Amino acid sequence: MTNRKPTATSRLRQDYLRLKRDPVPYITAEPLPSNILEWHYVVKGPEDSPYYGGYYHGTLLFPREFPFKPPSIMMLTPNGRFKTNTRLCLSISDFHPDTWNPAWSVATILTGLLSFMLENTPTLGSMETTAYEKKQLAKKSLAFNLKNSHFRDLFPDICEEINSRQQQTHQNGNAYGDPSSNGDLLANGGVGFADDKNTPMQHNSNNDSNWQSICSNLIVVISFAIFALIVNYIIKSLNYD
Repeated sequence: MTNRKPTATSRLRQDYLRLKRDPVPYITAEPLPSNILEWHYVVKGPEDSPYYGGYYHGTLLFPREFPFKPPSIMMLTPNGRFKTNTRLCLSISDFHPDTWNPAWSVATILTGLLSFMLENTPTLGSMETTAYEKKQLAKKSLAFNLKNSHFRDLFPDICEEINSRQQQTHQNGNAYGDPSSNGDLLANGGVGFADDKNTPMQHNSNNDSNWQSICSNLIVVISFAIFALIVNYIIKSLNYD
């Protein structure tokens, strides 16, 4: 029998089973059911990184010669580190077939991608942004990914996780009150806004009005008392004369 080189399909199937058995931290990957040469991955932003809380969707496009030729790698979700829909120049991508090692698996490729994402080394397809900008993009990544049909079809568990997070964020946001909520009370028993007639500001206003009324009445009473004393003094003076 002649030794046959493993085809891309058989090798990718092996890699897929290996990924399911030994998942890569922070990374999930699935091939298209209709084309095993096109893989989609999701990177979850690691703790202690500006990507924390974000979900980053991208693709691996494998050549038919895999594992003897490397795949192209792209990121689809705006992230602040890599340009979107752009082939990335990495030592594990098709930009560098000279450094490619056929022993590297899909898990190796994705681990290398995450490692490079956490660095600041420039390369073709990378970009420079501040940590603040990356954090803002991480927040926006949730809603952005849900618009992608491949993302929804291939990663239903992650979609459910994102929906749960968005719902929790929405509930927490309402708990702190919304000035446009037409007088809704705060969840912690605080006061409402605009139309609430029992707000402290209005209580203070009412108290001020009451105090002003009392002061006015006192002034009138004192004025009458002084006037009466003067009249009484004049009458006594006339009688004395």
